[in-house]
Amino acid sequence: MRTRPTLSWTSADAPLPRTSSLDELTDVVARGRVAVLSGAGLSTESGIPDYRGESGSLRRHTPMTYDEFVTSAEGRQRYWARSHLGWRTIARADPNDGHRAVTALREGGYVSGVITQNVDGLHQAAGTADAVELHGSLDRVVCLGCRRTGPRADLDRRLRAANPGFTGEATRINPDGDAELPGDVVRRFRPVPCEACGGILKPDVVFFGENVPRPRVEECYRLVDAAAALLVLGSSLTVMSGLRFVRHAANAGKPVVIVNRGETRGDRYASVRVDRPLGPALTELVGRLGEARGRTG
Repeated sequence: MRTRPTLSWTSADAPLPRTSSLDELTDVVARGRVAVLSGAGLSTESGIPDYRGESGSLRRHTPMTYDEFVTSAEGRQRYWARSHLGWRTIARADPNDGHRAVTALREGGYVSGVITQNVDGLHQAAGTADAVELHGSLDRVVCLGCRRTGPRADLDRRLRAANPGFTGEATRINPDGDAELPGDVVRRFRPVPCEACGGILKPDVVFFGENVPRPRVEECYRLVDAAAALLVLGSSLTVMSGLRFVRHAANAGKPVVIVNRGETRGDRYASVRVDRPLGPALTELVGRLGEARGRTG
């Protein structure tokens, strides 16, 4: 039996105070040079569930780990069968008001860089083309043998051809595009190999238990170092992959502002903790900044 990855945390401290006011957030962002770190909570309003919220998928779902994917043919079959359906839902999702607000802040000169832990591509779809995808993107696949990468849409066509009778219906979609499917449906699914070398194809995302490529991590640190403040949007910061940037900013004496529903693992490092739905809060923030610029412009 495979070990479930450690995906949760329990705070030893009393919950730190949070606010619904955007006053302090507005003051920080108005000064500019803000780096954004976004998480799954930013995409829930697009119909993509998060992992750890009130209805988060980790309450009922263990995501694929890197170890299982590379060592288990059965695990890969299960992943690709479920992801074959789940990816279509992710690919059809549209950016929400939160994504559009981040783009407006970037275009307005307030945000100097965006790091996202999400693999759904919605920042780019909203117009933030230079967002750094910390955990990769479901839009791409990579061969573990020859390292060739390619569009997920091409793989989708090959999987459809290899599974003409595949009529599974997803009952639930998870943030990584992994859908819930009955076991008998999974066992009928045929994955396909790399066309170039016959190797194992993997989505170009960082699975749990897999390391983020070092150059990508260093790029994120550079964005945080160049910023005057860090704004965290919709992330519980449970895993070190994102939390390290919060710690880095706080250790450098930079303001850290967290906008999230509920407690996060990074609360102790934050100067401001806002508990509001992301879309409405960020839309209001953009409006406030626009009004202030209009008064002074």
